[in-house]
Amino acid sequence: MNRDFDLFRTSEDHEEMREALREIARERIAPHAAAVDREKRFPQEAYDALRAADFHAPHVDEQYGGVGADALATCIVIEEVARACASSSLIPAVNKLGSMPVILAGSDELKQTYLPRLASGEAMFSYGLSEREAGSDTASMSCRARRDGDDWVLTGQKSWISNAGVSEFYTVLAVTDPDGARGRNISAFVVEKSDEGFTVGEPERKLGIKGSPTCELHFDACRIPGDRMIGAEGEGLKIALRTLDHTRVTIGAQAVGIAQGALDYAIDYVKERRQFGKAIAEFQAIQFMLADMAMAVETARQMVYVAASKSERHDADLPFFGAAAKCYASDVAMQVTTDAVQLLGGAGYVEDHPVERMMRDAKITQIYEGTNQIQRLVMGRTLVS
Repeated sequence: MNRDFDLFRTSEDHEEMREALREIARERIAPHAAAVDREKRFPQEAYDALRAADFHAPHVDEQYGGVGADALATCIVIEEVARACASSSLIPAVNKLGSMPVILAGSDELKQTYLPRLASGEAMFSYGLSEREAGSDTASMSCRARRDGDDWVLTGQKSWISNAGVSEFYTVLAVTDPDGARGRNISAFVVEKSDEGFTVGEPERKLGIKGSPTCELHFDACRIPGDRMIGAEGEGLKIALRTLDHTRVTIGAQAVGIAQGALDYAIDYVKERRQFGKAIAEFQAIQFMLADMAMAVETARQMVYVAASKSERHDADLPFFGAAAKCYASDVAMQVTTDAVQLLGGAGYVEDHPVERMMRDAKITQIYEGTNQIQRLVMGRTLVS
């Protein structure tokens, strides 16, 4: 494993983009974040703002009408949006997750069909891998695709699909050879929302990220044209896992943004809150807590940025760094948001302040795109291989 850590430097363009995003997040996303959470609705205001600035799917290459943001720039987009609203940060994050299989392995025709529509904001893209009984063990999926002439017919379901129902396009993994070798008998397809036999279930009732609809996908003899297969038959799981190597980095970025937002709010609060005749920010115990929180957030940010640089170069050790960035940053987000609630005391436990929402939102970053136990398994196997 390459341990050369002199791997990235944010450019002037990166920092200018960060400032533009921070303004958008402050003025057009943050004011709606509490209502989005309370009403459990898709953050349309955020989507409109991000689309107007070409930040809704910044990873799409210029040849398909996108802005061609590199992996680090995409992480900065997600981080800055998550600082204000974690649900809204899933717009660029899930668009990358859903479309990455097409980018990595899709035919030129498939790319030309779907990526320009994603880049323009006409459609969003989601990702269908997990099932009720196939979460961490993705190779045990039961969703089937049966060949019928030039078409494929999908039957089964997918679970925990982010932005389901809002997205027009879905990358869906299904078993195409039930008698084939485990893990090498799965293929990937693009499914469109309008396809006959494809329906979206009711939204899950969740702890956090309530503005991003999470639903099941159901396929009842859903017919898919053969040219919508992504890559070759039997390569679906390999493509799916390659995708996660890249997109776990974006979940790390989301976690950093959530943690930074909580830290920012806590700092402002302790400067204003007075006890025993002075601002509680003057107490050493409070300063030590803030120092530990800030140290952890910055360490997580550096890990994410290094992993993003490796993602951009498709480095061989990306699986380790992607898993490490996601795992560490999400653990940090959970700890920092919990500490932010603690710093606010009773005020942190009520909806009048955003840190309770941030704490609830942070939890999912330890779970989706592979639980942190799975991330440690990925890292451990890399280290001993």
